[in-house]
Amino acid sequence: MRVSFYTLGCKVNQNETGALAQLFEQHGFTVVESGEAADVYVVNSCTVTNFGDQKSRKWLRRAKRENPGAVTVLTGCYPQAFPEEAAAIAEADVVTGSGNRRSILEDVMQVVNGERGKVVDIRPHQKGEAFEELPMDRFADHTRAFVKIEDGCGRQCAYCVIPRARGPVRSRSEQSILEELRRLADAGYREVVLTAISLLSYGRDTGTCLADLVERAAGVEGIERIRLGSLDPDLLTDRDIARLAAVDKLCPQFHLSLQSGCSKTLRAMRRPYTAEQYAAVADKLRAAFGAGNVSLTTDVIVGFPGETEEDFVQSMAFVTEQKFLKVHVFPYSRREGTPAYDYPGQLPEHEKEARSRRMTDAVEAVRGRLAQAMAGQQAEVLLETPLSSTLFTGYTRQYLPVVVNAPGHQSGDILRVVLGEWDGKRCRAAAKE
Repeated sequence: MRVSFYTLGCKVNQNETGALAQLFEQHGFTVVESGEAADVYVVNSCTVTNFGDQKSRKWLRRAKRENPGAVTVLTGCYPQAFPEEAAAIAEADVVTGSGNRRSILEDVMQVVNGERGKVVDIRPHQKGEAFEELPMDRFADHTRAFVKIEDGCGRQCAYCVIPRARGPVRSRSEQSILEELRRLADAGYREVVLTAISLLSYGRDTGTCLADLVERAAGVEGIERIRLGSLDPDLLTDRDIARLAAVDKLCPQFHLSLQSGCSKTLRAMRRPYTAEQYAAVADKLRAAFGAGNVSLTTDVIVGFPGETEEDFVQSMAFVTEQKFLKVHVFPYSRREGTPAYDYPGQLPEHEKEARSRRMTDAVEAVRGRLAQAMAGQQAEVLLETPLSSTLFTGYTRQYLPVVVNAPGHQSGDILRVVLGEWDGKRCRAAAKE
């Protein structure tokens, strides 16, 4: 039988889709690309915005219309957060949440075998529940591996439905993580990215912490580079920074979550830090890893309810002053089920889009200046594909796109390159043999 997957949302969702694909393959299924005919269609949903829910429903309708005899599956955060709404979707033959992934195969086979016409298997998250193991051994589109180490979130941000969708913080055992890292190293992966819903919450329920894990992960033979997913600044302590800076294998690129550069807006968002506190943490990272070596990326929401023009300008000034290498800019999306949905001062869509464009233009100008200043510097590149031609597009250690002139190297190779001029999209670079 053939199965097709469609994934929305974050890196954790992408990781979980890969694990599900591997699970189906282990039970005789062939995973096919999106657009190919299949017997089973699975959408792994994201419910951060109403738009994400709409995309999931639209995809299910199309899959069922074009393949009426196939089994359609809706899984992930959308049904977990809004179970009654998701269960009522007629085009979904199987509906499961974000906490019982391994049961999907059994649920699907019940429909395939005609035992049940529709399966709704959404299990509420429980306090004290264990981390669900979904290990992966290969990543078809990457030479780096993504390892999920934690699930759940204990925050109550005013705009976010993720705690409702993902449940309480629960950490994967260190032994399980290290065993997976060894398998990945044996399979040839040299770089790993530790991912989670709340990365710095790792170990808070088990008596350990992220720094402990990073130090031990660095001891796995064959793993040469370690990256971290998104970090909350208020959870990153001075001791954490010092310990992480001592790990040579840790790439000094950090996605430090911001959301707004205006402290007034941060309070309205229920983020537990001010812009000034955020800046202090960023400065400590630069000091610990070296200002010329460390790079920071972040997320910013514009047009949050009550955000005035003055608030927005203040946020934009803060963001540009921080000199982020990349900023994901999002116009605020009103989400049912969150406190901010009922906040006064909701901005019209055209104003949110206008602010999004202004912020994007400002941060891209900063990004260009930073990239241009790196001309002539050396950097390490991990190849995603073999170099069969004279030019290759990849990414440097600081996530700068580069074109490398070094044919003959294979995917997974790590090259030393010299960065050249920035053309507005990428740097050109030559391999330094």
